[in-house]
Amino acid sequence: MKLHDLRPADGSRQPRTRVGRGIAAGKGKTAGRGTKGQKARAGGSIPPWFEGGQTPLHMRIPKLRGFKNRFKIEYEVVNVGAIGALAERGAFELEAPAGKSAKAAPATVNQDILRAVGLVRTLDKPLKILGGGDLSVALFVVADAFTASARTKIEAAGGSVNVLEIPTSPLAALGITPEADAGEAGGADDAATGKREAGPQTKSRAKSQAKPQAKPQPKSQPRSAASTGTPNSKVKAGTSTTDTGAEDAVEAERPVEDERPAGTSAPKDDAAAEPAAASDAAPPSGDDA
Repeated sequence: MKLHDLRPADGSRQPRTRVGRGIAAGKGKTAGRGTKGQKARAGGSIPPWFEGGQTPLHMRIPKLRGFKNRFKIEYEVVNVGAIGALAERGAFELEAPAGKSAKAAPATVNQDILRAVGLVRTLDKPLKILGGGDLSVALFVVADAFTASARTKIEAAGGSVNVLEIPTSPLAALGITPEADAGEAGGADDAATGKREAGPQTKSRAKSQAKPQAKPQPKSQPRSAASTGTPNSKVKAGTSTTDTGAEDAVEAERPVEDERPAGTSAPKDDAAAEPAAASDAAPPSGDDA
């Protein structure tokens, strides 16, 4: 026997069926796809969940749709019983006491330590301590959340808990007291407010000092015709009250002459006196000449 005589055992290898290679090959013409239809075409694949256009099963049965809470927090959970079992075996290191009479400090347990001992799979999720099991060792447990029963059991064993809280608002920088910053900011705001309030008042005072207000002058009241001694002020007998009122209004519009003591005449202009003197002087007659 030679190498070219070697053959696999009968039935161990089945050759691939070659379709579309003629009638003699057994899979010619339609190549095993049948006659026409969606499945006979190229690219006519149908998804396995397709039910021919009728309402699918996952829509006919509402309870299979489910509900997903977008606000749910996925925790890494650990029971206090599992932590207590490892603590009794000495899995957690205890701090040595400072003095002879001092008691040993409780061991610290956090997510990193639980990851190291194999109770937590990942550090990407927050840690929550559950109250399943018993705990007889005092531990200082640090986690993101505790159940009420877990907190009670840890404190009953002489330990304490510390909840890691995520700040919801910006915190002050290290070494800076928020109260001091608030006081300084408040003082600056008060000073700025005082400047704003003092500014307009100062300007108004300066304007009032620069421009003194003028005193209101008394208005001249119209004098009645009876008070003035003019010839036009005589009222005829039998005239009505309305006529007298009209004449008083006309007299009020005329300029009022200055009141002077009796026996004195009002001064006249020189220009007005000259024509009067010229008119009084009579021309000389012929007999006088």
